[in-house]
Amino acid sequence: MAPVTDDSTPPRGHGLRRDIDLLEALASDEAQHAGGLGVVRLAQLVGREKTQVSRALKALSVEGIVERDPDTLEYRLGWRLFSLVARTSQSRLVRVAEPVMHALSADVEETSHLCVLSDRDVLTLLSVSGHSFRVHGWEGRGVPAWQTSAGRVLLADATPDELYVRFGTTGEMPVQELWALIQEAKRLGYARVSEEFEAGLVGVSAPVRDFRGRVVAALNISAPKSRLGDRLEVAGRTTARAALRVSTLLGWEPRRTRTP
Repeated sequence: MAPVTDDSTPPRGHGLRRDIDLLEALASDEAQHAGGLGVVRLAQLVGREKTQVSRALKALSVEGIVERDPDTLEYRLGWRLFSLVARTSQSRLVRVAEPVMHALSADVEETSHLCVLSDRDVLTLLSVSGHSFRVHGWEGRGVPAWQTSAGRVLLADATPDELYVRFGTTGEMPVQELWALIQEAKRLGYARVSEEFEAGLVGVSAPVRDFRGRVVAALNISAPKSRLGDRLEVAGRTTARAALRVSTLLGWEPRRTRTP
């Protein structure tokens, strides 16, 4: 005799699917523009009772997956979820970029670097040489963003106000001058520096974008001016093509990215 099954019992993972639906709603354009969504609106979006949604959100909030604004009482994605995504994205970024960097270094015959922005500094995650498997001199080392070509492409999404908050109180470089250099890099598709960070050193950098079109990293070529100085523009265009390749592998589709 066949066992009796209860069709009303939710399948395993059903609760997780409902939680994912809530997270999808909190990641929607509506939620991002509004800065968060209330229980009533979330219940409408996922097609569930308000009490069920409220209980689920409280449980997710305890774990840091979502957070509730104490003033508006609306929910948004939480710090823990962003932390997990950031760690996963950075690992994937390095994994995707490394083979492209090997090809770039072989093409230019110079060391390439994968850089990210860390507060006011540029941090090198990975270095690949055209002459050996990997060069470690720059990995983990931070340098001032405003002095480097990598910093100028990593700051491509920043507004003048954001630049002022980050650099305006230091007096190291006028924000207007930095803004002009960033805009020049955006027009060219790459940034270039000549002995601005270190005497005798030149470099070029191009932006790496994620699936949203946001700049998340920079590919950089740095070398002595005696070797690269006469090839700076060619190296810039070559690096821009390599950065575009990495961006494509990360899911960026330029034709579908809306201009802010």
